[in-house]
Amino acid sequence: MALDAQAKAVLELMAAAGLPPIEQTTPQQVRELRASMGASFGALAGNVPEVAHVEDRTVAGVPVRVYWPQSVSPLPILVYYHGGGWVLLDIETYDAALRALTMASGCIVASVEYRLAPENPYPAPLDDCYAATKYIAENAHEFGADASRLAVGGDSAGGNLAAAVTLLARERGGPDIHFQLLIYPATDFSADTGSIQEFADGHFLTRAGMRWFWQQYAVDAEEGRNHLVSPILARDLSGLPPAFVITAECDVLRDQGEAYAQRLEESGVPVRLKRYDGAIHGFFNMAGLLDTGKEAMADAGAMLWNTLGARAAAGGVY
Repeated sequence: MALDAQAKAVLELMAAAGLPPIEQTTPQQVRELRASMGASFGALAGNVPEVAHVEDRTVAGVPVRVYWPQSVSPLPILVYYHGGGWVLLDIETYDAALRALTMASGCIVASVEYRLAPENPYPAPLDDCYAATKYIAENAHEFGADASRLAVGGDSAGGNLAAAVTLLARERGGPDIHFQLLIYPATDFSADTGSIQEFADGHFLTRAGMRWFWQQYAVDAEEGRNHLVSPILARDLSGLPPAFVITAECDVLRDQGEAYAQRLEESGVPVRLKRYDGAIHGFFNMAGLLDTGKEAMADAGAMLWNTLGARAAAGGVY
């Protein structure tokens, strides 16, 4: 299928902005460029419904922003790790999208402000995500949450961190994670798949750009072979939480996200995989401009509700 017409229009707008290729910039330069476009980035999420309550907290030394869809408790909780190649973006730029996900899912959403590379390369971002998740699981009552309905999720680099957190939780004996939402996750440091070659340029996230991001996060190829950096290289994926894996057809990360879903399924993990035709990397955060973004947001919310929230409804919590 060809590139979606709406996605093509977004790419034309980005090209007209005249931003330099990310691999030709320093992290500080690209952060400054993105900061100057912060309001525009947030606006991509479109009209966002009101949530019941929002609060910034610090847990286990890690800043988090918590969204509640309603005051009734206990509720399921999703711990979310933002994208941005481990280098860019923050809980502020994800505010609109996560408000939408909160209301679409009926879950409390805790957005984690993990340390960024290259100043804080692996394992610092993962350590922050794991520490925040562990605290939330062990102190769910502080959030009006039900620890037995804990999920993790993220997009792109955040999807990588979500997958790694589930592996780390299994290795360390907790916390008990019941679902993972992986949105076009980066799963393989050394991947050179068909989608990387086909969409190497001109589709928002480029092959060279993704390589640049990987190099900020992992020091070298040897570190990239660590299964907590490249989750697809884990010898055993059995016993991990059920997953919903979202991929975009016109995305360099498409094949490695789908390969990870296949490996999970082969390991006996319940998986739903959905590829969004004609979509580009980042479309989940672009519901204001892309119908595929609206669809993915609704699908993610429904999957979270059906997996975690419906049990509460059956028990009369809602």
